[in-house]
Amino acid sequence: MTTQIAPGAVNGEHEEQRVIRVLLADDHALVREGTRRLLEAESDVEVVAEAASGEEAVEAARRLNPDIAIMDIAMPGMGGIEATRQIKAYCPKTAVLVLSAYDDEQYLIALLEAGAAGFLLKNVHGQELVNAIRSVARGESVLQPSLTEKMMRRLTNRSHPAQRSSDLLSEREFDVLRLAARGLPNKEIARRLGLSIRTVHSHLANIFQKMQVGSRTEAVLQALRRGMISLQDTYDTQ
Repeated sequence: MTTQIAPGAVNGEHEEQRVIRVLLADDHALVREGTRRLLEAESDVEVVAEAASGEEAVEAARRLNPDIAIMDIAMPGMGGIEATRQIKAYCPKTAVLVLSAYDDEQYLIALLEAGAAGFLLKNVHGQELVNAIRSVARGESVLQPSLTEKMMRRLTNRSHPAQRSSDLLSEREFDVLRLAARGLPNKEIARRLGLSIRTVHSHLANIFQKMQVGSRTEAVLQALRRGMISLQDTYDTQ
């Protein structure tokens, strides 16, 4: 089961179902074919293009502006990390979901810093991939559970000296950030803190502005580096 980390944008909790337009980027034709067949069975997912290299992926993304780009890491020419960076620069609304055979947390961190919304290994079950696509399309981020703790520990170990939350965020904003770090959706954060969903959205917007980030994933990564939160803060104890 994948781990839901955080919404990547401040938006409403309810959206009308729409078709999710997907770009597949992998240098192995067999992988692309298998993934396409899996997704073609879903009424709310449409594969609009395929790419066998990073360059092709960037070109297709710029031309078609898909909702999601499913990205491999190791491809001839431009790799998945640089392709992700360029896609996010040219098509900021396109979410990148990495599907790779590599389980090194260094790749994971580099891809998240490049703007990826999620990272899954190629051994995930088909339904897990479909669920991840839908989560990412809702503005959330997903990570392979086996990589989550390794990444958090690495970031915690290299974090800067602790910075008090009061130096940057209000007490309530810090409460929201801690719950966001646990992967809780806005509705659950609102319930636990006794706030309206609109107020949670407002707090997240303020957090993004103060921390100069564009998503909850980036905010959590920054908070770990700055020592504002610890690895323990990412575990949901309820």
